[in-house]
Amino acid sequence: MATFPTARAVRMTPEGLLWEPSERWVRGRKGDVTVVDSRHPVLVWEPGLPVPLYAFPREEVREELLRPAKNPPTGTHFGSRIFYDLEVGGGLLENAAWTFPADDLAGHISFEWFRRSGRGLDHWYEEEEEIFIHPRDPHKRVDAIPSSRHVRVEIDGTVVADTRRPVLLFETGLPVRYYIPREDVRLDLLVPTEHSTGCPYKGTAEYWSWRGDADVPPNLLWSYPDPLPAVGAVKGLLAFYNEAVDITVDGERVERPVTPFSKTPAARPPT
Repeated sequence: MATFPTARAVRMTPEGLLWEPSERWVRGRKGDVTVVDSRHPVLVWEPGLPVPLYAFPREEVREELLRPAKNPPTGTHFGSRIFYDLEVGGGLLENAAWTFPADDLAGHISFEWFRRSGRGLDHWYEEEEEIFIHPRDPHKRVDAIPSSRHVRVEIDGTVVADTRRPVLLFETGLPVRYYIPREDVRLDLLVPTEHSTGCPYKGTAEYWSWRGDADVPPNLLWSYPDPLPAVGAVKGLLAFYNEAVDITVDGERVERPVTPFSKTPAARPPT
């Protein structure tokens, strides 16, 4: 009889790093140059960070493009042993790659993701699908479920959305997000902005800010015009940061959550 593991296959190094082999085919590019082409990547979770990184066997990395870092940083990536600059396309990307200080990960190299840190490789693929910001956590679930709940949203006492046909997005470790049809949102009270973010689970989001004088952060409303297939139910719908507005569901006020988005929501990708 076949048996299947029931616990996470994550391992911990003596230094406190969590890691797990992945069976996904992962490629990383800078422009048109493929720097990483790996069928044996490893997911690594640094202490205190909720999202993983990839580390790759050296033989699946184009090491000839790496140079010992001229100005290696300190106190980043959990005390990494060695940093590398990446020379590609006639340019030099400082501290684009590093090794972790763990014997379990000896022989592996990690890379910065441009859309996460502002430097590093700018295109990443799992199999044939491009992913953004960071690898997708295999232990995280995202479900977009149509609902008939009555959802009302207020900003500084003004009702800005009222619907009985939301889509509720449940994402592991984060508060429920209420995606609302455009017809049920007072978009005349908001203004579109140039801001956008990418999410490896949902796609690329566009934003709106509040027009009024209320003390709320900018970019507090977002939408995915072309979401990834797994969350296709939110296509074109609008969601507010629970952390910045007042939401009532079926007559019950939802407590504002405290999350990494609480102070400056749009500084991080929406959920």
